[in-house]
Amino acid sequence: MGADELMDIANNDEDTSSSTKKSSNKSKKKKKDKSSKKKDKKRKHDDKSPKKSKKKKRKLLDQEQSQDVAAEDNQQQLLAAPKTKQHFPFEYQHILAPMVGASELAFRLLCRKYGATLSYTPMMSASEFVQEATTAKHGITNSNICEFQTIPQDRPLVCHFSANEPQDFASAAALVEPYCDAIDLNLGCPQRTAYLGHFGSYLLGKEDRQLIVDIIRAGSKAVSKPIFVKIRLLDTLEDTLELCQQLRDAGASLIAIHARYRASWERTGAGARDGPAMLDQVQKIKERMPDFPIISNGNVITYDDVVNNLTLTGADGIMSAEGILNNPALYLPRYGDSDKDGERSIELPKLSSLLNNVEQNQTSGSTSDKAGRKLNKKLREIIAIEKKIAESGEDSINDDQRSKLQAKSEVQTKLLEIENSSKCNKAPNQLPESDATPQTTTVKLSDLAASGRNPLALAQEYVSLVKQYPMKIRSVVFHTRRMCKDLFEKYQLMEECIACTSVEEVDAVLSKCAKYVANPKSFHYDQEKAARDKESLENKRLEEGKRNRYEGRMIRKAKREGLSDLHHYLRMGAEVPSVETVKKLKKAPKEERLSVWKKNHSQHCMAHHLEEGGCKRDRSCAFIHGAATSKLIFVEDAEVAG
Repeated sequence: MGADELMDIANNDEDTSSSTKKSSNKSKKKKKDKSSKKKDKKRKHDDKSPKKSKKKKRKLLDQEQSQDVAAEDNQQQLLAAPKTKQHFPFEYQHILAPMVGASELAFRLLCRKYGATLSYTPMMSASEFVQEATTAKHGITNSNICEFQTIPQDRPLVCHFSANEPQDFASAAALVEPYCDAIDLNLGCPQRTAYLGHFGSYLLGKEDRQLIVDIIRAGSKAVSKPIFVKIRLLDTLEDTLELCQQLRDAGASLIAIHARYRASWERTGAGARDGPAMLDQVQKIKERMPDFPIISNGNVITYDDVVNNLTLTGADGIMSAEGILNNPALYLPRYGDSDKDGERSIELPKLSSLLNNVEQNQTSGSTSDKAGRKLNKKLREIIAIEKKIAESGEDSINDDQRSKLQAKSEVQTKLLEIENSSKCNKAPNQLPESDATPQTTTVKLSDLAASGRNPLALAQEYVSLVKQYPMKIRSVVFHTRRMCKDLFEKYQLMEECIACTSVEEVDAVLSKCAKYVANPKSFHYDQEKAARDKESLENKRLEEGKRNRYEGRMIRKAKREGLSDLHHYLRMGAEVPSVETVKKLKKAPKEERLSVWKKNHSQHCMAHHLEEGGCKRDRSCAFIHGAATSKLIFVEDAEVAG
């Protein structure tokens, strides 16, 4: 529009406003005339050709539907492609989170098949890993060190460690480097054990900032593979941003942010897993660090959440824990629409046995020479002394054994030097074949979707993987009941599943469930069983409430006494007694019972665990009436964390 036209419009403003009423009246009349003419024409047209009108409507509807489909296809294509440049030689947009006792090999393989592109191992203690690895006789992945198992098809893989010493993290990273694609430091674990052991989210305070920077720096110097970090939010956005920048500058290559605040001992409020994650903070951090890989963790239950969270945060990837536990096929839609493109072939790796790893026939350099064997013998003696202290206390060892304990770090350092030296001297054909390209097979997308949408089929597939890649039964029970929760509750199989002590028993429960699904009439609802289950749930809730009240009293007591450590009394006697301890103490004299219980388990009801018939006070008892721990019990809140 030219300048003259603009002037004309400005000059005509007054005339236009004064004639508004007249023009509006005229326009109303014209509209009426036009509408009446249109109605007449429409009646005539409808009388003459009703078939043509219907065809036009159908055509318009088909066009609209095709446009919607095209829009959905475009959205899927946009989602499948990374939003930012690829920082690593592997895809990292759809991630299985690290979970203690839950992201084990069998579950990782199941999630990979149904769409997960990157998986983390469970959290492993760096110090324990190094200690156990130096004495392993059959290599790292076949000795089940810290529950670490892998196969060539388990890639790309991130080995996930807790650590509070730079050397421990660096040594653990060097040991696993041949078997993974990245090494991750846990700075997000909210467990009380993390508080007591001073790791995880309890390292995020200002006082430990230099320590975690040193840990990342040591890890990045020790290995050529990238170093990742998993964190939680700090008290303010600026604090979290500063932390991320410091981690990046220290050598971190990727940061996964669990968008909830770092945990407190009480595990209440924003630091617990309750409530929604604050994804807006992830968005702001990504905006301030646009060229650095940021992963969003939290608020993912369905694939729609994956899409929405990627869009909202602008993150480079999504990490899921809770959502993928319920549905290992969470990421399945990333393959495409199975209804429209079901014949498309999806390429999947052929799985090999754990025994196919080259390591089974290898002997590490540290055990192949005389010095290595001597050092390993010393370390085994030290481990035996530590176990003796754990079982019988420090008074049970002599001065000679104490001096051996003091030499532990020196022995470990020498063993690692021998290990690193042997790695450098190995010929290329002696290296593990974990980087070799695995064989593949293909499956139709429609077939993959059919099993991926069936919780029972997923659980049965998981159990078959466990038979090939063994795992602790408590993890097997945990995964099975998470996948089949609705079915187990419907057919009253939950308690039966939890009581399983072998993979075969879990398989039998799944077979029973499959029978009920195929023939619902064969199932008969048990009212008495339902009443028992309800009572069990009420008791559990009561114990949880009792625990919260007890913690409140202990914190108030510490405040009254002016203690700087408000959690002083919460750490005293917090240890849950094991099944083995309970059995041993039941046979012990009364004085020994009281001594051990007061020292280690004073927060728990001794009568509940040791007396015949249990505690007579029952619900009125002020102490905790929890279950004793064992290798078969999976405490979800304590273990699936990070």
